Amino acid sequence: MVDAALVAGLLDLPADDVQSLMRHGQITSTCEKGLNEHEDRFRLSFFYRNRRARLSVSKQGEVLQRSVVDYGTRPRPCARRDSNV
Repeated sequence: MVDAALVAGLLDLPADDVQSLMRHGQITSTCEKGLNEHEDRFRLSFFYRNRRARLSVSKQGEVLQRSVVDYGTRPRPCARRDSNV
C-alpha cells in the first residue's frame, strides 16, 4: 500500500483528491514485478493528466526510488495512457 499523500505530492494534487480520482479512473496505475536481481522489488507507476509518478518499492513497501515526468503539452505514451491495475 502506498500513502496517498506521497502519490499526491508527486502528481501535484491535494492528498484528499487521490482516492476519488483513482476511483473515477482519472488517476491510472500499473504495477510491475522486478526480475532477476530485482525480483524483490516492484515498480508502481501512477498517471494523471500530463504527469507520470513512478515508485520503486521493496516487498515490505519501503520506497527505494521515486521519479516524476511532466510531459507538458506532449501526450503521454499510448501504452500507459489507459492502463489501470
